[in-house]
Formats: sequence, structure tokens, C-alpha cells
Amino acid sequence: MRVPIVAGNWKLNPATRGEAVTLLKLLASNFLNHRDSNSMHGPSSPEVVIFPPLPYIADAVSILEGTGIQVGAQNVGQNEKGAFTGEIAPSMLVTSGCSYVLLGHSERRTLFGETNDEINASLHKCMDQAGLKVILCIGETLQEYEAGLLENVVDMQIRKGLEGIDASHLLNDRVIIAYEPVWAIGTGLVATPEQAQNAHVAIRNSLATAYGADSGVAEYVRIQYGGSVTDVSIESLMSENDIDGALVGGASLNADSFTRIFDGAATADARKKASMQCSMM
Repeated sequence: MRVPIVAGNWKLNPATRGEAVTLLKLLASNFLNHRDSNSMHGPSSPEVVIFPPLPYIADAVSILEGTGIQVGAQNVGQNEKGAFTGEIAPSMLVTSGCSYVLLGHSERRTLFGETNDEINASLHKCMDQAGLKVILCIGETLQEYEAGLLENVVDMQIRKGLEGIDASHLLNDRVIIAYEPVWAIGTGLVATPEQAQNAHVAIRNSLATAYGADSGVAEYVRIQYGGSVTDVSIESLMSENDIDGALVGGASLNADSFTRIFDGAATADARKKASMQCSMM
């Protein structure tokens, strides 16, 4: 069974290192001492990752050591070294203590013009670094959704984003997919659980087409939902069979809210797996 993953994308927040350190210490305290006793914290407990701004990564790695919270970067370049001012190499992230990197976030695509080809090039470089995993973000705009183009958009982003990526990387858990409907990011709008589930099924269908239905990739890959996820919405989202966690934005900047989202994900996942086991008896 797929292990859920809850990730917090801090984006360009908080404003100062002092605020970041305070938030990190609160998170560390919560995950060491104050997590909901009803949530699952065994082998199938959700994986947890935070993505702070680059200047705070060293503090995050140090403060979160031993808490089970992993640290990732919000983006990475396509080169390992050379005359590329302002770029960051995947190897630099690994040696800085990062386990993950986000690629293809909608804000990178829309605000900075990153293309599927550029995202794919970065993904290939990440796969060359042992120990570095990628959360690949995909999703449609409101106009595309209303035009009935969801399946076409996510299929194109899957095919182009994963072009040339061997199935072994996906089967070895090196790539996680985050479905983020662009119209739900930072707007307070949330896709209904049914809408999110339908999108996740479309993504699995695209993976089956890209890698073959018999490869196991479509069933194995974890797919998160990202789009104004809160501690109120997480359990209903996670109750759907094909939703394997959440990519959390604003709510990850509050330690208690993020911890409650983790607990909600753990509770929903335990309930879902218990139901699946009962159905197999």
C-alpha cells in the first residue's frame, strides 16, 4: 500500500530568519511531543517534508533532525556547475541535507515561464543524484478545467515532464506527483474530494499510458493533492482511494495547523486502509 506524504511549501515566507527558526522549533516540538495520539506513527505513518526558502534550509536541517520531518528545496536548476549565476545544482541540495526538491510548481510555470522541457531537464539532473527525490507538480487552470481539458493538460504535463525518465525511478519512489489545480492555489477554493479523485485517476491513466499498464507505475506512484489544503479539508480529501497526501501552502506556515493536517492525513489513511482490508476478507 502507498505511504501517504504531507509536504509544506513555505514559498517566499517567512520574512526573517528569526521567524523561520521560531516556526521550525514549533514544528519540531509538535512532531516530537504533541501529535494527535489517535494518528498512526508507525511504519505506515505519513512521510513529512517541508520546503523552506533556500536561506533557511541549513536551519531547517539542523532544527528538525530527529523529528522525522525531511527538508526539501522549492526549485533547482538544470546544471551541475559553471557560469550560471543565481542557479542551484541538485548536488548542492544533497550536500546541504535536502532529501526532496519541488519541480514544476504552477507559480514557477506561470510567473517565471518555466516550460515542460526545462522541468524535465531538471528532473533528469535530480535523478542523477542518489538520495534526492522529486515532487513533480502538475495541474490545470480554471479556464482549462471549465473547457473540459483537465485530462489533456495533465496528460501532456506527465508525458513531457517525465520524458526519458526510466520506470525504475518511479518504482523506487524517486518521483511523487502533486496535482494542484491552479485555480485552487491561494484562493481558498478547494476541489471537492470527488473532483480531486477524478483528476488523480486521470493522472494514473496517463502514467499507465506512458509506462504501460503492466509496469505497475500507475498503481505505485504516490499522488498528492495541492490547493488550499487545510486541517478541515484533509480528511475528506484523503478518504479518496487515489489521493496519497497533500502539498500544503499557507497552512504550513502555522505549526499547529500543519501538525493537524498531518494528523488528519494519518487518521484518514488508517481508516482507508482498514476499509480496504475488510473488503478483501
